[in-house]
Amino acid sequence: MSKATVSARPEGRSTGCCAHARNEAGAGSDAQGQCCPYLHEAVELIGRRWTGAILAVLIEGGAMRFSEIGHAVPQLSDRLLSERMKELEARGIVERRVLAPAPVRVQYSITEMGRELAPALRELQIWAHRWLS
Repeated sequence: MSKATVSARPEGRSTGCCAHARNEAGAGSDAQGQCCPYLHEAVELIGRRWTGAILAVLIEGGAMRFSEIGHAVPQLSDRLLSERMKELEARGIVERRVLAPAPVRVQYSITEMGRELAPALRELQIWAHRWLS
């Protein structure tokens, strides 16, 4: 599924293929038991290594500089943080803002699209504390 496909969808509207996601028939599968392609894409995006942690930090901490995000997510390398931030920015989940041109100061913040992930991340955290601790 392309980036354009996801970003071109009107706010709050289903494309029709995932109308089942709103009913109680199943979590992410249709009547034939096939995985919803949008659920699959979302899980692949958010499930990438360190992405969930980065999003949780930005949702909780608000706008942050690159180094602040790096300090808030232990063991995350600068190279991988840079890669994830570029991916999240390209998908419209994170906004990158240049504060000063020289020396370059950049700040990252979560977009409305990213903020809508907060309830899902909270539920995942609750599940993790229950089952992984």
